[in-house]
Amino acid sequence: MALTDAKAITAQLKKGELQNLYYIYGQNVSGVELLTKSIIRTAVGDNEEFALNKLSGKELNVSDFRDMTEMMPMMSEYNCILVNDYNCDEQREETTKQLIEALKEIPPQTVVIFNVTGFDIKNGRKTITGKNKKLVDFVTKNGIVCEQGIRTPAQLAKEIAAKVSARGGMISIANAQELASMCLSDTLMINNEIDKLCAYADGREITSAMLHELVPQQSDITVYNLSAAVCAFNRKAAFDALDELMAQRINRGIILGTITNSFLELYRAACARKSGKSIPDVMKDFDYKRDFSVKNAFRNSSGMSIKRLRACIAILRDTAAQLNSTSADEKIMLEEALTKMLMTKN
Repeated sequence: MALTDAKAITAQLKKGELQNLYYIYGQNVSGVELLTKSIIRTAVGDNEEFALNKLSGKELNVSDFRDMTEMMPMMSEYNCILVNDYNCDEQREETTKQLIEALKEIPPQTVVIFNVTGFDIKNGRKTITGKNKKLVDFVTKNGIVCEQGIRTPAQLAKEIAAKVSARGGMISIANAQELASMCLSDTLMINNEIDKLCAYADGREITSAMLHELVPQQSDITVYNLSAAVCAFNRKAAFDALDELMAQRINRGIILGTITNSFLELYRAACARKSGKSIPDVMKDFDYKRDFSVKNAFRNSSGMSIKRLRACIAILRDTAAQLNSTSADEKIMLEEALTKMLMTKN
């Protein structure tokens, strides 16, 4: 079949068209989860309790998986199986080979969805490499593969304007793009703000003044982009993210503290993976309320050694000490720290 995007899959789902095999991944973790839920909803409706089996890719038993694919649906048209975070690089080659053989025999009544929310399938590169490519190539030929990248504010602007219009309001494309930027391109956050803004405007046009009065400015996504760029040794993306943070006129100490916290999360995730701990384990142990940052940390840290993460954290520690004890230019100090982090060895 093909590689495709979320829009095309959503259009198919609205028509009730389903494929037997999907592979959904990408940096937009919330987008991966939303698209996965849409496929499941189309397949089994409100009968997830009876017609949906959720499997952890780390603990996948191919024999049990094959038995599940052959089950007849209960109270729905399809039998649906969700496999989360199956990483071929962490599995025996024989296991993946057996899994692909099982996928060749999926019966018509079964829908299998692979989704990736806890590791970077590209390992910081532009294309999928390593053992995972074999599974993705198979799904590309026999089902649908979709990458959920983080959409830019410009890409989200028309969608925001349409949602505001559906609520009886109005917003310009420029202001819609500004709203997306303020919400970090997070669709859940954007929808919440749209509801609030439409209620406040009460039929009037949503203006830039309203945005600045009611919508809190966020910087987490930029810090996330900076951290991901360092993990991938992407110098241009890293310095672009730093420039964006500077342009927001956020206190330099806050910027450094937020970046440091991001790398501590990466280090925490890397240590957890090495110790055989899962995302729910980390959320419970460190009292996370949302899994978004933990899943991103698991994914982005997969291509970094613990030694390199320690080196980056040490650089950030030393930079913090300098910021607190000298009168040197803060921007130059942050750029020097970023350069040192990008030069660390993996």
